[in-house]
Amino acid sequence: MFDNAIFATAADDLCRFGRILYGRGWSPATSSNYSIRIDANHCALTSSGKHKGELTPADILVVNMAGEAQTDGKPSAETLLHTQLYQRDASIGAVLHTHSPVGVVLSQIWPDDVLTLQGWELQKAFAGETTHEDTVHFPIFANDQNITRLAANVEQHMQNAGQGHAYLIRGHGVYTWGKDIHECFRHLEALENLLGYQLELLKLRNL
Repeated sequence: MFDNAIFATAADDLCRFGRILYGRGWSPATSSNYSIRIDANHCALTSSGKHKGELTPADILVVNMAGEAQTDGKPSAETLLHTQLYQRDASIGAVLHTHSPVGVVLSQIWPDDVLTLQGWELQKAFAGETTHEDTVHFPIFANDQNITRLAANVEQHMQNAGQGHAYLIRGHGVYTWGKDIHECFRHLEALENLLGYQLELLKLRNL
């Protein structure tokens, strides 16, 4: 069982942030998926195939940590990428997955499996980052329709290299997380801008 009042609040928050993310151009059409933890065993999640600029509470469902629906609605095919994060870190309270143009393009053209950034003041928007002099690392995973396998690859990487703040999937988009939806959105907004800076640098260097 889960707390219906907490679920209702989470559903409202997901609808509100869905409109924000759609308005930013980061979640076009029915792409992307978002979730908020309800308790240790459940999270609220956007249903599959819903337009993110037009979400209503009826478009949000509850899933358990096995990715199984506990209320009406069809879970996203990528649900296990959300539950993988919730299961590994009890402090994670929200996960946002978006398909922004800059995230998709940069992940597709970046030659390495990790995007490393240093020297940007905006790095301090990530929880625990206190100086632009540090480096922040964002792994880039190959896109894979086998989500169980992809989630296992993400978990293995985090066990070996640390959890970090976000990761990219080539030609697909980004995943970010935080202690709550507000911190998660801050991380996403910072990441989107940092990716934009990096993409602009690449353009200028190739002039």
